[in-house]
Amino acid sequence: MSRIGKAPITLPSGVSLDLKGREVAVKGPKGNLSLTLRPEIDLTIDGPTVTLEPNGSGAPRAARAFHGMTRALVHNMVEGVSTGWSKTLDIIGVGWNAKVQGQKLTLNIGFCHPVDFDVASDLKVECPTATQIVITGPDKQAVGQLAARIRKVRPPEPYKGKGIRYKGEVVRRKAGKSFGS
Repeated sequence: MSRIGKAPITLPSGVSLDLKGREVAVKGPKGNLSLTLRPEIDLTIDGPTVTLEPNGSGAPRAARAFHGMTRALVHNMVEGVSTGWSKTLDIIGVGWNAKVQGQKLTLNIGFCHPVDFDVASDLKVECPTATQIVITGPDKQAVGQLAARIRKVRPPEPYKGKGIRYKGEVVRRKAGKSFGS
């Protein structure tokens, strides 16, 4: 059995987990999330503790493969609806900035046109400074996906370090051309 899959999930106060058939629904103060369980995995709710186990049906190798992953997905859902997930992006470049207007993020990052992103209703994007973007929401995958889409527009380049990077990301710098005589 998976070491990650064997660990029980404890539900914090204010979070409820419901199982209807193969559908898991998690509700909390930050929002609601749902997941359809694979047929190889069984979920049991015992008060504030949730455990996942591979069942006997299906291929045992597939059950072992999905055991830890499913437990991690359910745990991330519980964490998301209780405390939420967050990603911070930094914009490095002279004159480059970002601003939020409602559910739209506008980036001015050195192109001849601004780049606009529509933000999903369950995510919250804010710009504490003109060169910093903070994305928060209950769904870890959605937060990470939006951050990756924003970063992909202008990834950090290795010569001057300009671009959009995650907070704390280290960009290895290269030396420029050297002219020998």
